[in-house]
Amino acid sequence: MKSRKRSPEPVRPEPDNEALSRSMVALDQDGKQREVSVVCERAYTLYLNAQEIITVMTVGEHPRWLALGYLRNQSMLQDDDVITGVDVDDDLGVIVVRTERATDYEEKLQRRTRTSGCAMGTMFGDVMESFDAVRLDADARIRVSWLGQLTRTINTTPSLYLKAGAIHGCVLCHQDEPLIYVEDVGRHNAVDTIAGYMWENAVVPSDKIFYTTGRLTSEMILKTVRMEIPILVSRSGFTAWGVELARRAGLTLIGRARGERFLALSGHERIVFDDGD
Repeated sequence: MKSRKRSPEPVRPEPDNEALSRSMVALDQDGKQREVSVVCERAYTLYLNAQEIITVMTVGEHPRWLALGYLRNQSMLQDDDVITGVDVDDDLGVIVVRTERATDYEEKLQRRTRTSGCAMGTMFGDVMESFDAVRLDADARIRVSWLGQLTRTINTTPSLYLKAGAIHGCVLCHQDEPLIYVEDVGRHNAVDTIAGYMWENAVVPSDKIFYTTGRLTSEMILKTVRMEIPILVSRSGFTAWGVELARRAGLTLIGRARGERFLALSGHERIVFDDGD
């Protein structure tokens, strides 16, 4: 198993990256032409060793982390797996992850659940695999003052969303500091990308907060718990099944977060109602 580090190097969106968006001419409501930025998306087919796993639609900003995180969140990469290579071919749209351990997930690939992700998220096999075995840190805390600072910082950080829209953002945070900020066309891709970064860089999850712009669905709860992060925050709302899963796992679930205003439907004991002192 990898040793865990505490301080990942910051990752921020790159709205000026020309590979992620392009300019197009639109006609507005007054019949006038306007130049607008439009998000790009591309297909990558993911292989684990010699086996084709899935084709994902993504902006393609961090394909290596996306591949590793997807395989981790599907339980196809184990804690003790040794990665011998990750090959990304942008021209062919292929990512190949190679491991020392021989892998064969043919049976698992036959059991597929289509999730509520905007870009047709998919989870393979038993979606509850290992879910009940995770024990989230009971001592983790989120202060209301941190939440206000986090939302202000995230909402004002230069991003592809502010430039072009049509994209989701996910942020790994420590207290009131955003650490890893990733955007993609589907929130599940952004989650998986952060999961891949965390696994490759051995980031401690127990004292982290996960922020997403997307809905708090069952998929989001399953992946957050799989990543062993005890607190999940969204500016959007909830699904009933997502709330039930969060309560089952002991996950702190905070939605409709706007500044220091929010609604919490699970894990209230981790919330500290302070005044910023």
